[in-house]
Amino acid sequence: MLRAVDTFVLSLARSDDEPPLTIPRDPAREAARRELSKRMYHENDPSWFQRALNAFWDWVGKLFNAASSATPGGALGLVVVIAAIVLVVGALWWRLGTPGRVPASSAALFDDRPRSAADHRAAAEAHAAQGHWNQAVQERMRAIVRSLEERALLDVRPGRTADEAAAEAGRALPSHTDRLRSAARDFDDVTYGGRAATEQSYDRITELDRALERTKPVLANSTSGTTSTDSSHTADHNARRGAAE
Repeated sequence: MLRAVDTFVLSLARSDDEPPLTIPRDPAREAARRELSKRMYHENDPSWFQRALNAFWDWVGKLFNAASSATPGGALGLVVVIAAIVLVVGALWWRLGTPGRVPASSAALFDDRPRSAADHRAAAEAHAAQGHWNQAVQERMRAIVRSLEERALLDVRPGRTADEAAAEAGRALPSHTDRLRSAARDFDDVTYGGRAATEQSYDRITELDRALERTKPVLANSTSGTTSTDSSHTADHNARRGAAE
């Protein structure tokens, strides 16, 4: 390009009546640079983004060519290898879930802030009013467990999981064992399984919470194997019998 411009500059200095004018190389080159720096010569130049993109794809092409030359089967073999890697990664992602997911068997039900059952119920209702069903289900399950702790049907134990709470509560409230386990599964699916709760699932766990509030526990008697209700009934019967005698 510069040699052509040098020739062009020299030709401009010539005429039929004057001898050729010789211009030194460096001034001629500088004149060519100034000429080529004009905007009219760069109107169709690619933008900086296009240049960067072209450089990136050139690098990818060189990398692909180098990898295909080192892979048996060439480019087709490399495509097969990449597809197999993608399939393996996808299978692991589907099987294990998102990275950093905490297994449900070792995840605590409550956080570090102790709150009452009423607090959890209020939080659940607030989330439900906004259509945040995941958070609503979580808070309602926490309300159930906290309520059972407040009624002394469960020991207050930090780190308890939803499954553990359902299993322990089922012994005191056997008529609700299946519903407690189902609520624990809903809690785990929403919290650790990546599934979305629905209004129906929230309604189910809310009905369970209300039913548990109305249910009297079944407490086993260590001596006779009867329930506390049966024991009270027997004591009252014996008292009336003794008075009659």
